[in-house]
Amino acid sequence: MTEITLILATVSMGLIAGLFYTFSISVMPGFRRISDSAFVESMNAINGAIQNLGFALSFFGALLFTSAALVLDITGGQAAIMPVTLALGLYVVALIITFGVNIPLNIELERALASGSRVSVATLRERFERRWTGWNAARMLLSAAAFVLLCTALPAGIG
Repeated sequence: MTEITLILATVSMGLIAGLFYTFSISVMPGFRRISDSAFVESMNAINGAIQNLGFALSFFGALLFTSAALVLDITGGQAAIMPVTLALGLYVVALIITFGVNIPLNIELERALASGSRVSVATLRERFERRWTGWNAARMLLSAAAFVLLCTALPAGIG
């Protein structure tokens, strides 16, 4: 059970790190090339579309499977405790950023569009883009580091 849980933790962490990486290296740089209204509408559409089962399985799976792997490791006395603990800590920080910065920015953007806010799309973009992109880069680095740590734990946890 420990081995399967560690594999699931690693896969789900890799998927979420890859998602944040994709936004950092292609989605957001691509969005820099489009108009303010296209940016605001596209980001809002993505924020709505990402709320699906596939995303939830990787996003929450990374937390749940890594936590479970740590508990199973501690009770089993395995050698993977340190990298799994560090991976979990890094991902918790990424989640704090997500729930403290990125999601509130997404909600603010959605509400401004839904309410027919008198704020210009250029202003909406300005309030959103730089801050969201910077914090997404932090989430990407944290989850990528967590993924690497889980990869290093695999030989000890499976062996």
